[in-house]
Amino acid sequence: MRLKLPVLIGGGLLLGVCLGLLLVPGALDRILPKGAVRSIGEATVGGPFTLTDHTGRRVSDQEWRGKYMLLFFGFTFCPDVCPTALQVSAAALDKLGPKADRVVPLFISVDHERDTPEMLARYVASFHPKLVGLTGTAEEITAVARAYRVYYKKTKDEKSAAGYTIDHSSIVYLMGPDGKFVTHFTHTTSPDAMAAGIERHLK
Repeated sequence: MRLKLPVLIGGGLLLGVCLGLLLVPGALDRILPKGAVRSIGEATVGGPFTLTDHTGRRVSDQEWRGKYMLLFFGFTFCPDVCPTALQVSAAALDKLGPKADRVVPLFISVDHERDTPEMLARYVASFHPKLVGLTGTAEEITAVARAYRVYYKKTKDEKSAAGYTIDHSSIVYLMGPDGKFVTHFTHTTSPDAMAAGIERHLK
């Protein structure tokens, strides 16, 4: 009993100190040196890919090395998110004026079954003359989506003639001239904000 009492008291004091550090504002900051925790490394988004463009030509990411890539994943039968994201991207490019020559907008389809090069050609033409549509085999799309941390999943849709739709993430990626991740936008970003965000990174 004599041995247990000091242990219990010591444990209670230690618990009290820990709670105090967590509950008292700034307590940890005063104890730990500023700048002790640092974030290192690069965002693991992006990577090499080889796909088929909307003209039927096989292309790789190296095709646009030296330029910025404004890249979005979606599918032509997408009812709302994809058209919105592509309209915003197109408007942002127009707002950039001559600087837009340094940016290549890319639309990668996650619906390889329906989005043939011919389908993509008609689709991208309705948004912007510079927009490049890309498709590929199931394996190629899986690989590039994984590289860009893109989520997509085929789900049943009775309203669709094909019987399915595709749920997918809605991030617009800006990749640098070296192919590395620069920043991202959402499909709800305004054209002005996207244009300003792209221009801020143009060197």
